[in-house]
Amino acid sequence: METTEPSLLHYKRSNFVTALPMDRRYSPSHCWLEERDGVWRVGFTRFATRMLGDPVDHRFDTPPRASVKAGDVLGWIEGFKAISDVFCVITGEFLGGNPALADDIELIRREGYGAGWLYEVRGQPDAITLDVNGYRDVLDRTIDRILEK
Repeated sequence: METTEPSLLHYKRSNFVTALPMDRRYSPSHCWLEERDGVWRVGFTRFATRMLGDPVDHRFDTPPRASVKAGDVLGWIEGFKAISDVFCVITGEFLGGNPALADDIELIRREGYGAGWLYEVRGQPDAITLDVNGYRDVLDRTIDRILEK
């Protein structure tokens, strides 16, 4: 069976460069969402991992099969530069965190749009999620604010 790479939107602003899969949804909080048979996988975008720094540790406090809604704190992640809550961007049933991260948390940075996904939820994404072009606009505004400081 032949597999195809998703189409990518190549993005550059100032000294930040990334390639965004065009088949995903994105949150203004710099997460990507990918739907697979009614289950949404969620991970950090390259911008989020850059702000976090090298990942060090994480934990999900929400148990699998719990009802969740967009905006809920599911757990936390610690990076070299920051520690951050992990927010839910989908309303539905939390299916759990990525078990591969327990053995290799660097997947979040190294394979952020693939094996480094954070968690899965069966449900409906938050209405504020964006297509790739909307997320590009969020990146533009965010980077411009950083450059103004």
